[in-house]
Amino acid sequence: MKKKKYAAVIVTYGEVEKLTLRNLWPSSRRIVKVITRQIVKVPILLIYLIADYRSTRHYIDWRLHNYESTLVATHRAQTMSISSLIRRSGHAIVSSVDIDVFDAYYFVPPYFEDTLSALQDEYDGVIVVPMIPVESAFSCGVACQIVRDIYGDEKFEKVRLLNKLWQDESPHKIYAAYLFQQVDRGYIGKGSKNGLVLVIHGTLVRDRAGNPPKVFTGLNETGEFFDMMKRLIMDHPLNIFHDVKQGCMNHTTGGEWTEETVQKAFQEFEDEGYDSVVMFPYGFFADNSETEYEAQTLLKKSPFRYKQYIRCINNFPAFSEWLSGRIIDQAAKLYAIQETYENLKNTNQKEGHAGNQDA
Repeated sequence: MKKKKYAAVIVTYGEVEKLTLRNLWPSSRRIVKVITRQIVKVPILLIYLIADYRSTRHYIDWRLHNYESTLVATHRAQTMSISSLIRRSGHAIVSSVDIDVFDAYYFVPPYFEDTLSALQDEYDGVIVVPMIPVESAFSCGVACQIVRDIYGDEKFEKVRLLNKLWQDESPHKIYAAYLFQQVDRGYIGKGSKNGLVLVIHGTLVRDRAGNPPKVFTGLNETGEFFDMMKRLIMDHPLNIFHDVKQGCMNHTTGGEWTEETVQKAFQEFEDEGYDSVVMFPYGFFADNSETEYEAQTLLKKSPFRYKQYIRCINNFPAFSEWLSGRIIDQAAKLYAIQETYENLKNTNQKEGHAGNQDA
């Protein structure tokens, strides 16, 4: 029996690797088209003006501070690690299916929609892996819409999409193990009170009119994810933190955003007499301009005597092993679904043939 071919497409937002205005312009325009227009109605003629202003602002800011994003390089390394683990897997499904792994992006090439279109005819199925732990219309929702646009009704037979990663207890434990492995105890331990800020992308709470947003923002899920992680960390046998606070990175347009910001967490820790603070961006699977530049800059400017930034989970081996396992499980489910579809088709064809003979 011929083996089937599946593609695992690991997708994230994407940021330009080489900082030039020529690279930033198309990326910013896609962000405004895909994300901003879900929050605020933007006339088509203004898209280019808003996007190009945003590009120029980022170019000047990042150039002045010698910042270049590591997101795509990190994401590419994650993809290669996961691909290697899948090839070495002893799971039974690999005897029936070959799984090739691809990286893709919403805002920089190779674009997610182009990658899916190129794979559609060559592969028997696709597993889509959005690299954001908490779903929203702005993250996994983008992937869902693109899948619907390309596959239509075939999506149920051809595509599996990983979701609700934030609910899985396995990455919670991986997060905790990574966090306590990275904490510089000789440095942070000098403080009399140690605080932890868990950084995540903020969500829209109310629109400009004061109403709940019309799109799914993942607000409740963001809160539940934080509560789970805080309990796990505070109860961990290696815990050195006296308190854990949520630190949201918000946008400035569209209405009212999440109240629990990084700035608020810092202010509360300062008011409560903390002198040691650790920042860990648990709401991101890979470092990007929001984490390693914006959030880390806020930490550097904070008043605490002892402070440490712990990079995102990035290419931590246990994380890659967990994610590759989830992909393999989805491949097995997709294979079972396709077997069911094929059996139903064969049964219907036989019944149709028998009916023709009786006639």
